[in-house]
Amino acid sequence: MRKIFLTLLFINVVFAVFSQNYSAKIALIKYNGGGDWYANPTSLKNLISFCNESLKTNLAADYATVDVGSPDIFNYPFVHITGHGNVIFSAQEADNLRNYLISGGFLHISDNYGIDEYIRREMKKVFPELDFVEIPFSHPIFHQKYNFQNGLPKIHEHDGKPAQAFGIFYEGRLVVFYDYECDLGDGWEDQQVHNDPAEKHELALRMGANIIQYVFTN
Repeated sequence: MRKIFLTLLFINVVFAVFSQNYSAKIALIKYNGGGDWYANPTSLKNLISFCNESLKTNLAADYATVDVGSPDIFNYPFVHITGHGNVIFSAQEADNLRNYLISGGFLHISDNYGIDEYIRREMKKVFPELDFVEIPFSHPIFHQKYNFQNGLPKIHEHDGKPAQAFGIFYEGRLVVFYDYECDLGDGWEDQQVHNDPAEKHELALRMGANIIQYVFTN
């Protein structure tokens, strides 16, 4: 019954986010383990502003910060994790995140160069029966308002690897989107932070807007 209630709550929020009478809020996940969960402090604010302008969403101008194990996570239909280092979920936190995701929530993970081995390990606690799978370029998330025929844009170069998008699908629904070797979160930051060219900043924001649009309309 709780899962059904929460699913209906998320559905109502999804429909309302495009209404001028309702303002939804997105959140940054705070986690344990010593990793810098607080990296990229300007990224979500810039993404919100871009989405409100380009998609006509009505997202709250600032984002929330929520502990991964907190029941407050259910107040936010979209949550974001980033960082460069270690991530640790307790059993309770993994269970809370799982319940959030299977009830209608959505998690975006942005690899800030260094989180990969840790987030893959911890997400196995959340979905031990599921694996990350590469998302094909034909998936609708790449073809929302902005068309990305070749998948994720490459924002920052690290190891000469291509940008890849991985997902976790629960009962056929994409519940986790993970950008790897891409640095979307860095690309959303104020341009002077990383001295990104304007076109890279724009590409990152457009792909972020696609993710938001996909979450709130699918």
